[in-house]
Amino acid sequence: MAVESAFGAAHFDVIVIGAGAAGLMCAITAGQRGRKVLLLDHGEAPGAKILISGGGRCNFTNRETPASRFLSANPHFAKSALSRYTPRDFIALLDQHGIAWHEKTLGQLFCDGSARQVVAMLVTECVAAGVDMRMAHRVTGLRHNGLFQVETDHGPVAAPALVIATGGLSIPKLGATGFAYDVARQFGVPVIPPAPALVPLTFAEPVLGMMRALSGTACEVVATVGRTAFREALLFTHRGLSGPAILQASSYLADGDELTIDLLPAQDALAWLLARKRERPRIALRTALAEVLPQRLAQALAPEDDAASIGGLTDRVLAAMAERLKRWRLVPSGTEGFAKAEVTRGGIDTRALSSRTMEAQSVPGLHFVGEAVDVTGWLGGYNFQWAWASGFAAGQAV
Repeated sequence: MAVESAFGAAHFDVIVIGAGAAGLMCAITAGQRGRKVLLLDHGEAPGAKILISGGGRCNFTNRETPASRFLSANPHFAKSALSRYTPRDFIALLDQHGIAWHEKTLGQLFCDGSARQVVAMLVTECVAAGVDMRMAHRVTGLRHNGLFQVETDHGPVAAPALVIATGGLSIPKLGATGFAYDVARQFGVPVIPPAPALVPLTFAEPVLGMMRALSGTACEVVATVGRTAFREALLFTHRGLSGPAILQASSYLADGDELTIDLLPAQDALAWLLARKRERPRIALRTALAEVLPQRLAQALAPEDDAASIGGLTDRVLAAMAERLKRWRLVPSGTEGFAKAEVTRGGIDTRALSSRTMEAQSVPGLHFVGEAVDVTGWLGGYNFQWAWASGFAAGQAV
């Protein structure tokens, strides 16, 4: 039971704002330690992003989550939290609740059933830990005078510790806002400008015309930005490119950067084309390409008349085609923005936080966790693991 403070606000040991993955984990962890925890969220129900993740089956973590698979201005920051709450810890929690799960490609772990099972599990854990969950509570003001006093549209609450777990700007239709950044700026905590991450890429004409004509076509590729490469599926869209390989690469792209696509990751394209020229000289180039690529893509890459045979093409022409197949160089015009971004990169500057407790070094008692922080994982369960781990770290500290 919360008590009344001197200025009329209900008093708790810790207030967590944001009932997503990180906020739920933080509240559970703090509550299990005997803290009086208040969990606030402006949404009608907890775990909105959890519910839509993994096609509704929640890609809740990955088998392996090394810090090298997380982007941050400080690449070492995530190591402490990730080492203290691991994928095995979350798997053990699922097993304890009898939630069946399975592994898909690249170590990605999903529920056999519905993501609703994960949300229900976390809510059950909150209840067991004595967490006071208050949904549909909008924060209208925040100040600090010995205690953090949070004004809401249901009245004021106060606590010596405040955890901001309100996420980033991605998927605003689910209620995403810049609240965490506003709080950080209010208290003088630096913020790295947020940007969409794990997001489809857009392109300008003339290449967009080709991509639009191929909308819905998918193939396995290697997408490379600088020294970072991802071998996964690519999907052509009416605005450009999407699919796991592109979403992964998008997190590493800055404005004006070049993206390189290998359309035949398992082939020596030139050797294969020359072999086709020797072995089947009368077939059209597009016919040969359709042996290893989707037919619509083969036709787009080799739009010559069907009567043109591969045997009539010079080795130089085939070398140019091989170069395009292995190193298709593209410069995106932009992204599809926060509306389609899986997560937000940038955010609360990790140089201002303790890597062990997620506490702001200049504001004792103020913690930031999850997507709000400048730690962005790869696609495939990494961002959920950061949410669990950072929420646990703060929950152990408050």
